[in-house]
Amino acid sequence: MLAKDICADCAVRDQALCGSLDDQELVALNSIGQRRRVPRGATVMWAGDESVICANLLSGVLKLVASTADGREQIVGLLYASDFVGTPFADHADFTITALTDAELCVFPRQAFERVLEDHARMEHVLLQRTLRALNEARGRMLTLARKSAEEKIAGFLLDMASRAGSTGCRATPDGPLTFDLPLTRGQIADVLGLTIETVSRQMTKLKSAGVISLPGGRGITIADQNALELRAQAA
Repeated sequence: MLAKDICADCAVRDQALCGSLDDQELVALNSIGQRRRVPRGATVMWAGDESVICANLLSGVLKLVASTADGREQIVGLLYASDFVGTPFADHADFTITALTDAELCVFPRQAFERVLEDHARMEHVLLQRTLRALNEARGRMLTLARKSAEEKIAGFLLDMASRAGSTGCRATPDGPLTFDLPLTRGQIADVLGLTIETVSRQMTKLKSAGVISLPGGRGITIADQNALELRAQAA
């Protein structure tokens, strides 16, 4: 079976690590991979445990959580469809990774994945590029937490969520407002952005009153005026 047939039903093939690989590299990777469904709330790996898997996230949203010495938890990152999960050449997991929504992974045993990387230098190079890009994004989040106002943080977060919504969002017309469900509760949004729940709720209400967004119910969000939202996300 050709590599293109193996990955024919992968919805994130072009965006994930596999999208940069040739047929020979895909065959090597698929020989050790298997699909795994993870229900919402289930933990993929625990911080401090032996690192036994790496994976491509095919669908859903995962959260990366760090714990403080006194047991408090802090969401330090989110993973979306096409993101890479796990750390090759690391014996133990640095963060607890839990599914915020139902998710599907393409899972590889870590040691077998490392051997594939060692045999295919270009694949290792591609993974390094993705890792460095993720590091730059993390540095951008640090700037957001340190410098931006609450309004800028919320507006930027909603824009990021809108861009990640992809096929899960819907529009009444091709150019109409985008409606999608947030994968996080307001408490979790506050955790990610370094705000309080009350501040998150006030900023959401402020954006709704200004006609920038609407809140159809539950975790639903409609971006009614994307240009206005982009302006509010920009630092003064």
